[in-house]
Amino acid sequence: MKESFVPANSIVRKIWGRADTVLFIFAGAAAEFALNKAVDWLYFTGRLPADPLGRLFSTVAYARQIIFSERGDAMRAIDKITAIHTSVENARGANIPDWAYRDVLFMLIDYSIRSFELLERKLTPSEKDEVFDIFYRVGLRMHLNGLPTGYQEWLAMRENHLDEDLIYSAFTNDLYRQYKKRLGSIRYLILKQVQMQLVPEKVKKQLPFSGIQWVPIFLRIYKLLRKINLEKVFKNILLPVAYKSQIKALDKL
Repeated sequence: MKESFVPANSIVRKIWGRADTVLFIFAGAAAEFALNKAVDWLYFTGRLPADPLGRLFSTVAYARQIIFSERGDAMRAIDKITAIHTSVENARGANIPDWAYRDVLFMLIDYSIRSFELLERKLTPSEKDEVFDIFYRVGLRMHLNGLPTGYQEWLAMRENHLDEDLIYSAFTNDLYRQYKKRLGSIRYLILKQVQMQLVPEKVKKQLPFSGIQWVPIFLRIYKLLRKINLEKVFKNILLPVAYKSQIKALDKL
């Protein structure tokens, strides 16, 4: 029997096995990445501003291939991600900073935990260690420098990242305009409400969030719908038609 990169009973598979949790992960990451000082790298290729939702699903596909594949296939997926980044670096004639790679990895760890806890329950310390370990092994395979070696060290480095690597810029403003253009006004409002609940305070303070936070009420209703298996009807109303089949495919549980 082939070895899986992520064990079948791992909390990481449970987190990434439901479409709504995955969408929350990337709602949080979309907010924070808009502030990242290295976001210009994705503007260099033009792919992010041209199709931010398509970029989301491309990233999701790679992440899930790693999480739900046997070890060899997962390693090949990680190597492909590294090769794509290398080709962009060669085209630009510069290297993506090590801290920028770490920041993306840190976001996946943080928002995996935050999204699951917002929608499901609090994770135990050992489960948080497990989330960290899976993405740490991804970072090792990508040959990233300066990785923390444990969850507690990651927490300290994460806080430092939030202090040092974020700034509101013209890229931030443009990305949010693109989010609104692709999602429409109502879905864009929901996106920002979800982000307000997910992101750390240091991120929230730098983004143009305002108004009443009504998502806690929305989440209580949504969790009730989940219990009686009616949440899919609700999701079909809210999600863009063009991406419904891709979103449906995210559910593995």
